[in-house]
Amino acid sequence: MRNRTDRLRLVPPLHRATHGVGLHLQALRLEVSQGEAHVLAQLESEGPSTISALHFAFAHRRSTLTSILDRLVAADLVQREVDSNDRRSFLISLTESGHLLARKIHRALANLEADVGRRVRAADLAGFEAVVEALQASALAIRRGKKS
Repeated sequence: MRNRTDRLRLVPPLHRATHGVGLHLQALRLEVSQGEAHVLAQLESEGPSTISALHFAFAHRRSTLTSILDRLVAADLVQREVDSNDRRSFLISLTESGHLLARKIHRALANLEADVGRRVRAADLAGFEAVVEALQASALAIRRGKKS
């Protein structure tokens, strides 16, 4: 039997929580994938975004993000237009039907966050945010071949 101190403490609960958010979205019967739902919610929250900004927000592989965007364009939920500020990149924005669905998703995620906020203290949320930022920084450093 393994020593209890060898157990992972951060990744398994984070994975379970992420899966729980996915199940929460699935219960809405959205007819879009979890990844697509998160992109729609991001666009609802932040407004039109470049592909680079979406990539930074989600850290998907570029091919994964491109596939998500292709499906959302095909479903007429987002549109891709040349960015007037940088003609080499695209600006992703919600269509009218995309706004309707994105609002529903954003509202469901906001309600979930509000429920969590009622269950924990502000200091707990700040600590969670610090841990998540450290996880992201460590994972990025490891991917880039640097020791943390």
